Parts: sequence; structure tokens; C-alpha cells
Amino acid sequence: MASFAALPLAALLVLAVSWAWEHLVWRPYAIARRHRAQGIHGPPYRFLKGSNEEVRRMKAETADVVLDVRDHNYLPRVAPHFLKWRAQYGEPFLFWFGAKPRICVFDYELVRQILSSKSGHFPKNDAHPNVLELLGKGLVLVNGVDWVRHRRVINPAFAMDKIKAMTETMVSCAQRTFSVFEDQACKNTNREILVEFDKAVQGLTADIISHTAFGSSYKLGMEAFHAQKELQSIAISSLLNVQIPGFSYLPTKRNRRKWMLEKKLRSTLMRVINSRLASKGSGYGNDLLGLMFEGCTTTVQGGKQEQLSLSMEEILHECKTFFFAGYETTSLLLTWTVFLLSVYPEWQERLREEVLREVGKGNPTGDNLGKLKEMMMVLHEALRLYGPALFMQRKTITDMVVGAITIPKDHAVVIGAPFMHRDKKVWGEDADQFNPMRFANGVARAAKVPHALLAFSIGPRACIGQNFAMLEAKSVMVTVLQKFSFALSPSYVHAPADFLTLQPKFGLPVVMKLLDI
Repeated sequence: MASFAALPLAALLVLAVSWAWEHLVWRPYAIARRHRAQGIHGPPYRFLKGSNEEVRRMKAETADVVLDVRDHNYLPRVAPHFLKWRAQYGEPFLFWFGAKPRICVFDYELVRQILSSKSGHFPKNDAHPNVLELLGKGLVLVNGVDWVRHRRVINPAFAMDKIKAMTETMVSCAQRTFSVFEDQACKNTNREILVEFDKAVQGLTADIISHTAFGSSYKLGMEAFHAQKELQSIAISSLLNVQIPGFSYLPTKRNRRKWMLEKKLRSTLMRVINSRLASKGSGYGNDLLGLMFEGCTTTVQGGKQEQLSLSMEEILHECKTFFFAGYETTSLLLTWTVFLLSVYPEWQERLREEVLREVGKGNPTGDNLGKLKEMMMVLHEALRLYGPALFMQRKTITDMVVGAITIPKDHAVVIGAPFMHRDKKVWGEDADQFNPMRFANGVARAAKVPHALLAFSIGPRACIGQNFAMLEAKSVMVTVLQKFSFALSPSYVHAPADFLTLQPKFGLPVVMKLLDI
């Protein structure tokens, strides 16, 4: 009887060994051999772990590297593995995320073909489970017909007239934040104050997205912000770990903390959603949340119910996506812009003169913000050198020919934007330097190819919120430049780091001095 009982277990063991042999040994070997045949090489595959341990080791070796404040080449700090493999194997090269193959590309023409494809054969790559919990499966990560449906509902919220109408709220939030610093500086004889600028603008941009997109309070916005920041830390710490099936369901200390944060984030966003539902009145409103509600409202025509455009669960995921994207991207753009203007005070003064000339001392509006040409040049240069999103990823759902290479089905494609933004053949010999004048004739003419700036991506999946982010950045920068001059604190350490987004590892302490104007 015991021998009969052992038969199912033996069969399961045989299946498990067969699956492991095929997916963890034979398939990686066959994929590497196929790529070698077309001239694509890379680091050798390691059983189960792929290239992960090598990446972890090289990042640890460069973790303590500190740069001069005028050195904008942080690639040896954040991507030493890509630098090594590119030099050793050429480009593109093959590497492994666990047992999953990834092709890293740096060529603008290949990238244009991949990102501009309308065939649907290069959708977004599958996100790490912890990243998915952080971002939600919203517009940024959904694919195919779901992406078309989500985009159709959300797109009207980002029409330029609607975004311009949000300027007053953006400015009001910024003034409320910096008036606190103004009051504190007034109490000091030197009219100066030390500000952790990165933390200040994180709170500010969370406040702005709370009000402009969700009509919610500062308190609820901060609750969601803190939950997402801690989930971001968990995602970063586990990104290179081998994913063991079922491990995420074990009640480990990290998993219990993650579950609590996910529950808290969900609860906070549902309070925002339910508050809007309760105050519907004559409509849901014209902000992002209101338009999503309108998009999921069931109507009756001819006795038949229309299919829901967005379910309530999908709205919750979109709230996660746009709340995180709404504060993270713009706060980092502002952080790195203030860093650069502190290092290059002549440009800080140029922008202040432009602000006083075009806006004056009053509140900026959507119209006069549009006249700030030099500010746009600086913001674009900040995005080129210190873009928040470091590496974009796509995947192939069938074998695809791109240029002279074939990318097989089920491969992730990694696009090395920071490398490409420093390509001297495209951007010129000063590609490693801060030079906003390269954008004097607009983004399309800043380099030798019109799609050279990849900070917001290009093609049909380009960031839907880029106009919102740029208007918000201008609103905040005008508020700052009208009131303060600023310089780096002597305690600042220049060590850009990859925390899913590009961040100053030790923050951005800035000495802000109240102006006599």
C-alpha cells in the first residue's frame, strides 16, 4: 500500500525535475546559443540566479563611490554591470534576470522601432510582484485591449485646457509649503534656512496630486504617500532576489509588513473613492478620479446595459498608479533641477530674471508659465542628465525582427536611456555636461535625432502625464525663484542612486536665502 501511495509523489517529482531541466537548464542554454549565432553575447547564465548575483556584487562594490558635484556621469554607481557588459560583449548584449532572458539595447534606431511600434508586439514587461503592489496594475503596466480601454477613459483628464486650469491649485500648494520656510528664514538674522529639499518637494507634490487628481485632503494624501514610500523600499530590497513560488504567501516579517502596508494603502485610497461617491451630487467632477467614475458608470440604452469601461478594482489600481507617478516623477525632477541650479548659479539667476520678466512677483498662470522658455530648457536638460526613470522595459509576445537582429518571443528588452542620453555621437561632445542651450530650439532639435530625449518615453506608450508634470515643475520653480536664492549645503554628498527611480542617496540639503525683492 505504501508503494502505491508513493506513486503520485514520484510522478510529481518527475514532472518537477522535467520542468526544472527544461526551463532552468536547457532553455537558457538554447537561448544563449541562438543569440550567439546572430552575434549577441553576454554574461554566462548561472543556474536559477541568472546574472542577479553578479549585478548585486558589482553594485555593492560601487555603492560608496562619491562624485564631484559637477560630475554628472553617475553610471558607474547605478549601472556598473551594464558598463562592464557593454564594454566586454558589445551591444546589444544578453543577460539574465533569474532564468528570464533580457536584451539590453542602446541604439536610437532600434529603440525608436521598439517604442514606436503600434502592432502591440512590444508591450510593457511583466512587473516584479512587489513593484506591482506599489504601482498598481494601472495605465503604466496594463497591455493590449485593457490599455486601450484605460487610456480612452483617462486621456480627457490630461487635456491641456484641464491641466492649465489646475495651475492655481498647484501654485497654492507650493506657496503653502514655501511660506513656512519664508517665515522661518525671516526669524534668522542672515535670512537663511537649511531645507531638506527632496523631502519638502515629495510632500508638496503628493499634496498637489491629491488635490488636482483626486480632490482629497492633505492628510489622506500623506497616508497614501508614506505607505507607498515604504512599499517602494521593500520592492527595492527584494528586486534581485530569486522568486520562489509560494514564498510571497509565507508569514515572514517582511511579508507581514508588506501586507499591512498594502491593506493601509488600499484602505486610504478607498476612503478617497468612497468620499467622491458619497458627494456625487450632479456629477463626479472633471478631475482624474471624476472622469474614471464617469468611465465606469453603467448606463441604460434601449433596455440594455452598457459594458463597464473601468471596474471599481481597476479604478483603485489607477489611483495607485497616478498617485505614485504624480508625486515621485515631479518631485525628483524638482530635486535634480534645484541641485543643478545650485551648482550652476549663473543659470539660477537667468531663470530668476526670466520669471520676474514674464511672471513678475504675482501668482503664475497657465498662460505666462508657457512663456518661460529658458526654464523649459533647464527642465529638459535636468531630465536628460537626471531623468527619474532609468531603464524602460518591453517584452516580445512573438519573434520580432528589429534592425539586423531577431528578438525571440518571451524576451524582455531593456532600454538604457541614461547611456543614450550621454551618447556623444547623438548629443555632441558636451553630452556629459550641463548645457541647457542645447534645447534652445526645442526638444526635437536638441540632438541629431528628433526622439533623442527619452525621459517620458516616445510612441503610443509615452507618458500621458508629461504636460502635467512640466506645468507642475514650472509652477513650483517660479514660486521658489520669486522668493529665494539657494545653494547646496556643505553637507551634501553627490551620490545618485537607483531606488527604482534616480534619487540623491543622502538627500538634497539646500541653504535657502530669502530675497530682498
